[in-house]
Amino acid sequence: MQRDLRLIAVGRRYGIRGPWVLRGVDLTITPGTLIRIEGANGTGKSTLLRLLARLDAPTEGRVVGRPRTAYVPERFPSALPFTPLGYLTHLGAISGLSRTTAQRAAGTWLERFGAGAYADTPMARLSKGSSQKVAVAQALLGAPELLVLDEAWTGLDAAARAELERAVAERTAAGGAVVFVDHDPRRLAGAPDATYTVRDAGLERRTADGSSPAGPLALIAVRGPAGGGLPPDAARTVASVEETGPGSYRLTVPASHSDVLLRALLTAHPPWHIVSVTPPPEPPDPESRP
Repeated sequence: MQRDLRLIAVGRRYGIRGPWVLRGVDLTITPGTLIRIEGANGTGKSTLLRLLARLDAPTEGRVVGRPRTAYVPERFPSALPFTPLGYLTHLGAISGLSRTTAQRAAGTWLERFGAGAYADTPMARLSKGSSQKVAVAQALLGAPELLVLDEAWTGLDAAARAELERAVAERTAAGGAVVFVDHDPRRLAGAPDATYTVRDAGLERRTADGSSPAGPLALIAVRGPAGGGLPPDAARTVASVEETGPGSYRLTVPASHSDVLLRALLTAHPPWHIVSVTPPPEPPDPESRP
């Protein structure tokens, strides 16, 4: 993303003269950031995300900046006259990819989300969960500069939910911005750069002492060139860095971002040496309690 996306004193009404859903909202989304939006049902979270994605226009105020944006709604209109592969290939071609490249990328994303087996099934016959996998794939197909996720994990199986978390980490590591809403407070816990709460038609940044638990964190000990900092793609994913010696670091990273961090370090030039990886402890199994 070449510049920030900014909401400046933005307001949005219900209808022409209805009550304000949002009013006086100021928000700046910078490249490489992960933003979580919270709030009770009906407070205006989805309205805010639709304004960020430019699917709705504000009643007052301005939205400044036009990053290449992709949006995933909670409910995806699956009854389309396409197969998943045909739909994604069509979207890729519209966005400027050759048909061959678009078809290859479509197949790759469908496989990543476990949807390859029904790539040629009419979309009208897909289940809610399968349709949601297509919705997520279409958003990631063009490597968006701004990815907006409105309850995008809803309906996905466990493997697909984990894959979406990895894709989010990849987007932010590559310099893209991601804004998301999710009902699960554990979703990407410890990873967001900022959390905002929609309340009384306004937007409040949540302070550190009011934040939720940090979530599962992994510890990774690495060694690289002395005097050189972490590669930029790696630095974007870490929660904290402790230098333990010349060119040696102990990195704390949200567990959902650990794969992306390791990949960035191993593919750097020259590559970094991974000394050790300490995964987060397994959560207690409620079924094992006496």
